[in-house]
Amino acid sequence: MTADAAALLAGPRGRRLCLEYAMAANPVLWEVMFWLAHEAAPEGSTLLTFSDGSDGDGSANAGAGAGAGEHIPPDFTVADATALIAATEVHAIDDAQVRAGLRASVGAAMYWQPPDGRDVVCAVPEMREALVPLAEALLASPGGTTWRAGYTAAQWTALWQTGSEAAPLPTDATALLAAWSQAQHDDEARAARERPRDPRAMWSGAWWSAPSALLSTRRHAADALELVEDDAGLDVATVVPIRGGSSVRVLEIASALDWAKLCRAFPLEVTASRRHDWFRVTGRDGRWLIPDWPRVALSWDAVHLTTFAYLCAATTLIEIDDEYASVIGGWGPDATLWLTDTALEPSEPRQHWVRPEGSGDWERRG
Repeated sequence: MTADAAALLAGPRGRRLCLEYAMAANPVLWEVMFWLAHEAAPEGSTLLTFSDGSDGDGSANAGAGAGAGEHIPPDFTVADATALIAATEVHAIDDAQVRAGLRASVGAAMYWQPPDGRDVVCAVPEMREALVPLAEALLASPGGTTWRAGYTAAQWTALWQTGSEAAPLPTDATALLAAWSQAQHDDEARAARERPRDPRAMWSGAWWSAPSALLSTRRHAADALELVEDDAGLDVATVVPIRGGSSVRVLEIASALDWAKLCRAFPLEVTASRRHDWFRVTGRDGRWLIPDWPRVALSWDAVHLTTFAYLCAATTLIEIDDEYASVIGGWGPDATLWLTDTALEPSEPRQHWVRPEGSGDWERRG
């Protein structure tokens, strides 16, 4: 196994991408995973079943629609799943299928509850071993060879529309960071006073690791629309072209080690406010850090998270030292977070996109 494949399969999002690709290639594997995931899903995790016989991704599920007691779940095992994965064609990777798997993996990233059943099954050693050939094939595919790419000047951001007009483009990053910093300190102090120290207590709060009000951009317009964690389900957006200044200072996060280094250099403790949510997603009971973004902004204009780093490190525990750890939450693959106002809108026109009701695909309307 190559080092890159091992890193990809060490991350929940990377494993999920590989599994989603294999399931799309083999509907029988989809059925097997449906039942294995239901059996493995921890209490408090989400695996929805809808009345149309799907689990929210447009696929029909086995036995859906049967009333209680009308259907006996098949007695599938992990060995059944690994055998089907081994039969997946890896010599002619379908780029559209990779894209669909990436969307599904990002959409399954959750930081406020335990991993869902598919993520749990993916983590079984036998499953990880079975996914090795597919992981290596995906990394060598045309799309996979771009996953380590760094920041590029031409970017896009999505402004979501909830009323008659799209949200405005974020401006004055300094003021936004100051407001975030104050809110973060207030939330941490309040959580320390009011929330129990037991990480198993049913409390939830802020789970993301970066200010959501800041400008966030992607290399491709479609990524800004589709590769979104905790998708709010909004169906109308204006996609705006963004270009960084000529001397923009961009910090590259290419691995979990880079994130840990950033947290060590600019530490902000968030133990009280993140304790319960991040315990549920990682199982760790301890102290937590995120980067102190106003201080990061003194050295860097933007921070870019590569697709590979996202797949390897998102929704996983990142050790910082013997006492502290962190989580990358609220990001996305190939995302750039802007800490200063050095991103300029170029002359290209804005685009209007719509996701028709009942469809998972976006359509450009202008």
